[in-house]
Amino acid sequence: MISISRLYCGTIKPSDVLRYGREAGKLPPHLLHFSHDKKPVVVFNCTQRCNLRCVHCYSYSTGKKGRNELTTEEAKAFIADIAAFASPVILFSGGEPLARPDIVELIAYAVSKGLRAVLSTNGTLIDPQTAKRLQSVKLSYIGVSLDGMQAVNDAFRGVNGAFHNALTGIRNCVQEGIKVGLRFTINKRNAFEIEPIFRLLEAEQIPRVCFYHLVYAGRGSNLMDEALPLETSRKIVDQIIDLTSDLHQRGLPKEVLTVDNHCDGPYVYLRMVRENHPRAADVFQLLQYNGGNNSGIGIGCVSWDGTVHPDQFWRHYSLGNVRERKFSEIWTDVSDPLMAHLKDRKPYLKGRCAQCKWLNLCNGNFRVRAEVKTGDVWACDPACYLTDEEIGII
Repeated sequence: MISISRLYCGTIKPSDVLRYGREAGKLPPHLLHFSHDKKPVVVFNCTQRCNLRCVHCYSYSTGKKGRNELTTEEAKAFIADIAAFASPVILFSGGEPLARPDIVELIAYAVSKGLRAVLSTNGTLIDPQTAKRLQSVKLSYIGVSLDGMQAVNDAFRGVNGAFHNALTGIRNCVQEGIKVGLRFTINKRNAFEIEPIFRLLEAEQIPRVCFYHLVYAGRGSNLMDEALPLETSRKIVDQIIDLTSDLHQRGLPKEVLTVDNHCDGPYVYLRMVRENHPRAADVFQLLQYNGGNNSGIGIGCVSWDGTVHPDQFWRHYSLGNVRERKFSEIWTDVSDPLMAHLKDRKPYLKGRCAQCKWLNLCNGNFRVRAEVKTGDVWACDPACYLTDEEIGII
């Protein structure tokens, strides 16, 4: 994640991070990705069932319960293990996690174990009663997926009325005082909707939005042709920076992040250098602390059947299963070659990634995109839009 609002608008400084010694156990949630001893944020795809039919779903969710889903007790055992392992956050995802009958019970259990619990949802099932239940178990944050305004979003979701129902769910969360934000996956079909999304943040008093670059996984692997041209990606990131800065200058600060393309970090820094921005050096330091892509290091995934993946997009690769071994044991076992190389990947990267002067800030970006596009896990990420000159190749 690259926090445009925090970096460009100066809402944090390196000293804010250093005050806590950069230890994950001492850092507040908004500074966790700057820790030096990263324990994984764990995405728990707790069910395959979903009431929508999103064209870019990375988990191939369906209208049916996934085969061999973890039981409530099995899920609690896994949650207890990652809490003992000192994972800071569990992100309940799906499918649609609210389609799982025991989801509120599992969230409450995670919170009781000291985990920060986050929910990733399409928002359409959050009626007033559900919002009250989620607030009662001290859920930290709800991210609601919206990929545009009504017509565009409903086309993506495959269900008419999805936008209206999601917006109603967001309003129900705001009413109950739950921090809620938007999740927007950028592609050719919806890039023109970014400014309307910013206006929606303002109109509905939504405090946060994450703009995700498209990752070719699940049904999203069929959308490679929908990925933005590289030059357009640059323009979109500039637009996000400009719109974030505009809100900040008008006294309406929002938390704005870009996700799943770590060249965004160097790009923000290079823009600030061109602008003679007084905080450019601070941003460079914060990006070094961030460390870039964390698949297999600072983020992991457990599927509904207990399978462990290096992140939520590596669903074609299993590191083990929590029914057979604890997550903490699987995560620290580097006998698996992919896991070992992801934890220290720089020697294996090829092409532009291997030569890039920003490698310490980006860490090779997304290996899944490289694998899907080229067949080689260690090839250059095709979504990197930095020029040869910008990355130091003459």
